[in-house]
Amino acid sequence: MNIRRAVLTDMDGINKLLHQVLMVHHNGRPDIFKPHAKKYTDEELAEIIADDTTPIFVAVDEQEQVLGYAFCIFKQMIDDHILTDIKTLYIDDLCVDEDKRGMHIGSQLYDYAVKFAREQDCYNLTLNVWSCNPGAMKFYEKCGLVPQKVGMELIL
Repeated sequence: MNIRRAVLTDMDGINKLLHQVLMVHHNGRPDIFKPHAKKYTDEELAEIIADDTTPIFVAVDEQEQVLGYAFCIFKQMIDDHILTDIKTLYIDDLCVDEDKRGMHIGSQLYDYAVKFAREQDCYNLTLNVWSCNPGAMKFYEKCGLVPQKVGMELIL
């Protein structure tokens, strides 16, 4: 397995995994997430792949098939009234193909993102986890992440 920046030829594999993530969220919160929707158009995904401020890392096998990905975004509030100027690498989405889970691909993608964040002089790495996805919550806790803030809701 190799982990590298995504390229345009990875789009089909990335789209397959984006659908898997969507279905996890839809199954957990069908009141919020539509089934069989597409998070990005191919044009939007191509722009994200090309943008250095939104790197996507992919884990690929020997045949260059996408086994997992980590969508990342650099975030920094400069001269904010209350927040310091720290640079953050935010993991917007991390997914391993459901047929490849349990092979430590997710932890290797996460470790790669942490190493990348350190190399880019980030202060921290952050992400969000939906409460309807306890498997992801457990995975991230095992990686050493701790809650930074909690989003709450009241359904009306």
